[in-house]
Amino acid sequence: MSKILTVGTVAFDEIMTPFGETGKILGGSASYISMAAKKMTEQVGIISVIGHDFPSDFLQKFIDRDIDISGIEKLDNEKTFYWKGKYHNDLNKRDTLVTEVNCLAHFKPVVPDAYKDAEFLMLGNLHPAIQQSVIDQMTTRPKLIALDTMNFWMDTAWDDLMTVLKNIDILIINDEEARQLSKDYSLVRAAKTIQAMGPKYLIIKKGEHGALLFHGKNIFFAPALPLEDVFDPTGAGDTFAGGFIGKLAQLEDISFNAMKNAVICGSNLASFTVEEFGTKRLESLTKPEIKERLQDFIHLTQFEIELV
Repeated sequence: MSKILTVGTVAFDEIMTPFGETGKILGGSASYISMAAKKMTEQVGIISVIGHDFPSDFLQKFIDRDIDISGIEKLDNEKTFYWKGKYHNDLNKRDTLVTEVNCLAHFKPVVPDAYKDAEFLMLGNLHPAIQQSVIDQMTTRPKLIALDTMNFWMDTAWDDLMTVLKNIDILIINDEEARQLSKDYSLVRAAKTIQAMGPKYLIIKKGEHGALLFHGKNIFFAPALPLEDVFDPTGAGDTFAGGFIGKLAQLEDISFNAMKNAVICGSNLASFTVEEFGTKRLESLTKPEIKERLQDFIHLTQFEIELV
């Protein structure tokens, strides 16, 4: 069975939407990625950092799901990374109200020996130099290295970002980020430009409008499932990434056809995450529910047409 190592934040989120407010809850990219990946495969480990204020019952959520937390470092003199945001009525826009970097400012990831040979590496959104440091610690190159990044690093750490992009296989970003990275509004042209920077594969997420997968001249589009109720979009992109790489690890296949399957699985899991605040829906999600909703994706995209 293939191992997945995910690197990212384990944090506090505080979320305000038209449907309510949460107070401090479990958040962070590594939290969503690992919980989503665990729905697809068995061996998942996290590298992250927390402070003295991180409650043991939050860590227990990972332990109860048999997610390896040996790579989570606790800094006793620091507080945990904290983000607070408020979503607008349509949930497509949000305002960041508070960002406290705290222990993340001192994060120097150390890859546990048991995961230095992991076949799949998912680098969550962090400074690109930190992402590269994890790649450098692997004793064997993973079968697949996936990376997430954001506009902030394009503005502040361009050279480091260009370095790490040369050493990955797939980049997972949203449409706004793809346009900034490529300096091109056309996503098709943007994909060509970005692939020339290093990653052989590119996923461009378009939120409620689905996701695009690029590899050379090959393009695949996966829709987002129309939902009656969306309560909290936080973590949907990280859930997508976790479901995507988890499915590839389950299949032990990194072909373009396998990635098409994995994109659908990532979109499927993300559709659950938005139904409740934080990681709550992922925590309760069952395999029968996942399979049932996959059928909804099939019905959404399947059609017959006569070619004339």
